[in-house]
Amino acid sequence: MSGIGSGLRKIVDVVIEVPVVTSFTRIGHDVRSRVEGWSQPAANSMNDRVVVITGGTSGLGRVAARRLAELGATVVITGRDAKRTAAVAAELTTSSGGSVTAEAADMGDLDEVRSLAERLLKRHPHIDVLVHNAGALANERSVGADGIEVTVASQVVGPFLLTSLLLPALRAAAPSRVITMSSGGMYASNLEVDHLEMAAAEYKGAEQYARAKRAQVTLNEMWAERFAGVGIVFHSMHPGWADTPGVEQALPVFRKVMGPLLRTPEQGADTLVWLAADDGEPLATNGGFWLDRRRRSIHRLPTTRRSDTTERRAALWRTTGERAGLSEAGPSA
Repeated sequence: MSGIGSGLRKIVDVVIEVPVVTSFTRIGHDVRSRVEGWSQPAANSMNDRVVVITGGTSGLGRVAARRLAELGATVVITGRDAKRTAAVAAELTTSSGGSVTAEAADMGDLDEVRSLAERLLKRHPHIDVLVHNAGALANERSVGADGIEVTVASQVVGPFLLTSLLLPALRAAAPSRVITMSSGGMYASNLEVDHLEMAAAEYKGAEQYARAKRAQVTLNEMWAERFAGVGIVFHSMHPGWADTPGVEQALPVFRKVMGPLLRTPEQGADTLVWLAADDGEPLATNGGFWLDRRRRSIHRLPTTRRSDTTERRAALWRTTGERAGLSEAGPSA
C-alpha cells in the first residue's frame, strides 16, 4: 500500500470521504492509515515541550495526554474535579513514563479559566501546544455561573478566553500550536451568533453541541487570520466517530447502533497527536480543519456555507470576546 502514488491516494481518500459512514468510522481511519503509510512521531520528539490539554481526564484527551507524555512532553491536563484530575495525572505519569501534572478548572466558569491561566503562566513561561478538548454534549439545558449556556461557555467562550490569556506563553514558545477538538456534527449546523445559545423552549442537546462546534471551527480560522505573524498556528479537527465515555453517556442509542464501526479512542486521538507533534505540515499550514491527517472543508452543505458571512464572522468574534470579558475588539496580535 505504501507504494501507491500520491494521485491514487487522493482518489482513495475522496471515495472514502463522500459517504459519512465510511469516512467517520474506523473504516476511514484504517484505510487511510494503510494507504497513506502513516508514520508515528519519533521517540523523544516532544522533549522540552509543554502541552496543556483541557478535559484530559478521559476519552480522547486522556489518550492524547499519554501519547504526548510518552514522546517526552511535559503535559498538563485539566478537569473539573481536582481529586480525579490529580489521580488521572498520576496514572498517566506511571503508564507513559513521562510527566503529566493536573490543574483543576471548569472551562465553563470564566473565573476558573482566569485562575487557570494565571497558574499556567507562573509555572510555564512557554507553552508549545494548547489543546482545547474539554466539553460534552448535554441533553438538558443549564446555565453556568456567568449566565452563559454551559455548552457554549465551556466550548466557545472559555477556550477563547484561555487562548487570549495564554498568548504570551504561546508567543514565547513560537512556533507553537493551538488545537481545537471539534466534531463532525458541526457540518449540520449553520453559523449562529444571535442564536448560538439555544433558548429553553427549543433546546436540543445535539443541536446546541453542533452550533458550538461550528463556532469553534470558525473562530479557529479567525485566530489563524489575525495571528498569522506571531509564530502561533491554529488548527481544529474532528476525530470521526470514536467510542468514548462521552458518546456512551450522551448518545447511547447511536453507540449501540454503530457498535464495532466506532473508532477506538486511540484512533480518534491520532490526528490530534499528529497535529501536536509533527513538525511538517501542521506547522507549515494554518487555520485548518482536519480529519485523518488531511485538511477538510468546513462545509458539506450549501446552507451552512451561505450562513458563513464576513459580517456574521465579525459578530461572532466580537460577541465571544465580550462574553469572555475582553475588550470589544477582542484580543489583538
